[in-house]
Amino acid sequence: MAGKTLFITGASSGIGAATARKAVAAGWNVGLFARSQDKLTDLVADLGDNAIALPGDATSFDDQARALKSLADHYGDVHAAFANAGRGTSNGGAEGGNIEDWQGMVDLNIMGLLKTVKAALPHLKQTRGHMIMTGSAAGRAHISGSVYGATKWFVHGYAGNLAEEMRTWGGRCTVVAPGMVNTAFFDEPKPDKLQPADVAEAVMLALNASQVNDVREVFLMPRG
Repeated sequence: MAGKTLFITGASSGIGAATARKAVAAGWNVGLFARSQDKLTDLVADLGDNAIALPGDATSFDDQARALKSLADHYGDVHAAFANAGRGTSNGGAEGGNIEDWQGMVDLNIMGLLKTVKAALPHLKQTRGHMIMTGSAAGRAHISGSVYGATKWFVHGYAGNLAEEMRTWGGRCTVVAPGMVNTAFFDEPKPDKLQPADVAEAVMLALNASQVNDVREVFLMPRG
């Protein structure tokens, strides 16, 4: 995998930052895409020449397209993209939920992911590359009134559809579906749950699979 290049959305913290660290340790170059310029700059300082900061908003197709072009110009090619940016919503289910909050979540979790795919595919097609998406255990089960869970059901369904499209030209698509992860997604720490590095390892497992191994989903849960 040495010398290959990975684009990561939501890269400034949590799963995205952990994946960047694992990828660079494995010899990848990484393009770090997120809104927080300061956090990206600090992460690049830690990772060195194998990483560049690409500040932008994942809900903007133009931002993502520009970032991917900059990444390709810098390292030569893009071999994989990780559509990781996402967010939750307030509680309340269908009756008590807030419509504006839902809209913001759908714009990021669904439309933002679709924009990552649209922006990345021209690059991945040149390298017979790999698309990774952050799904969730919430996208594999029914949870009372959960609009967030429904956005992750979309991710799981679309990942399968995209995998069928990409295989026609030799590409691969994987959805990585974790249970509860100890990230800023939650108001309180969850030290007994999955850590961002655990999810990053799952991403690398898919990326490092042999060329005859089309890993469609990696599902991981906290033990117990």
